[in-house]
Amino acid sequence: QVRLVESGGGLVQAGGSLRLSCAASGRTISDYAMGWFRQPPGYEREFVAVINWSGHSTYVIDPVKGRFTISRDDAKNTAYLQMNNLKPDDTAVYYCASGRIFGRAEREYDYWGEGTQVTVSS
Repeated sequence: QVRLVESGGGLVQAGGSLRLSCAASGRTISDYAMGWFRQPPGYEREFVAVINWSGHSTYVIDPVKGRFTISRDDAKNTAYLQMNNLKPDDTAVYYCASGRIFGRAEREYDYWGEGTQVTVSS
């Protein structure tokens, strides 16, 4: 059974940093792309970042470019999202997901975590 568990969320002031972790079990993440999505309060879930199976290719959306970095540690079977210079607009529930394609659409991911709350105060 594949399970993804996010951690590292919390309350932080604007300008602060958090590092989200996504620990996987039941699946070796080095064979898959890992993505991060977020759902701000009152909005649909949106794609944030993806890293491919080898870790050599990454993509982040423009609003977080230069502030967020996606990475992976295959030895720990864990993906990360380093978030710096956080803004109140980054407030959301953040989800990690695992899929076979280096993609940005939810349908391209077959396993999801339950999410971790990130709240950025102004």
